[in-house]
Amino acid sequence: MEQRPLGRTSRDVSIIGLGCWQLGSDWGAEQMSEAQALAVLNGAIDAGVTFLDTADVYGDGVSEKRIGRVLAERGRDGLTVATKMGQRAEPHVAEAYNLHNFRSWIDQSRRNLGVDVIDLMQLHCPPSSVFSDDRVYDELDQLVSEGSIESYGVSVETCDEALAAIAHPRVSSVQLILNVLRQKPLEQVIPAAAAAGVAIIARVPLASGMLSGKYTEGTTFSPADHRNYNLQGEEFDVGETFSGVPYDVGLRAAQDVAKLAPSGATAAQLALRWIVDQPGVTTVIPGARTAEQAIDNAQTASLPELTHTLQTELRNIYDRDVRQYVHARW
Repeated sequence: MEQRPLGRTSRDVSIIGLGCWQLGSDWGAEQMSEAQALAVLNGAIDAGVTFLDTADVYGDGVSEKRIGRVLAERGRDGLTVATKMGQRAEPHVAEAYNLHNFRSWIDQSRRNLGVDVIDLMQLHCPPSSVFSDDRVYDELDQLVSEGSIESYGVSVETCDEALAAIAHPRVSSVQLILNVLRQKPLEQVIPAAAAAGVAIIARVPLASGMLSGKYTEGTTFSPADHRNYNLQGEEFDVGETFSGVPYDVGLRAAQDVAKLAPSGATAAQLALRWIVDQPGVTTVIPGARTAEQAIDNAQTASLPELTHTLQTELRNIYDRDVRQYVHARW
């Protein structure tokens, strides 16, 4: 699989990664067993995925521990594991992002993953003021010097937060929502990141499954599924659920997108290929609940680049149907 430089690090990573929220058994309607989680991880790696993205709060450490088991069994050679810290803070305020808590969170993630050094540690959608706080970056630099983390990045909700982080000279990566239904980062953030040598990690690439083309007006979700309980942002930023697009609006747009899938490609693969074709994007991190899904996602890397005509049609769907709901908000 094609590899791209991971920003200001010495690492290269696969253009299709694996998002590992669901491995913690707290993502959707059904809990994932350890056997299922290991099958997903091994299936993705066998298909060429070299970048795994997780967080300390995914299943309260379960996701990290399951990745750690695979690392112990397969070895770390060629693999990059990114995790995140900060969402454990109670209350979740800017003051919690301090050296004492960083060390505590990092040590727990190192134990969970079974590693001495975290490849890439990301601040996990902290309060906006954190992104402009020089003290935070100085403390992260200290942790790199101490050897507990190899590099650091940020996970953001808004384009303004991304731009603030990119301005700091040792930020290696920015993780943000980017998909056919959330195209604003293409305007300023991704060009700024490319100019600064900062990696872009695209999350929520299928808009919570919307862009798989499998949902209908009658699709329902369990009460335990964020696609049910977070529709209005009750638990976390609503942009993380269906990318913040109203369900009926997103469904119609996704159906139009699915009709454009090239012969031999699924709607999901079209949506993923669109992301990796954007200049400046490093990797995209779709989740998967089965090994087959992980493999199908990885096979996106073998598809040809989308034509200019297809790119234009996808942009037109966004401008016509979706822009008014999301562009000014994030």
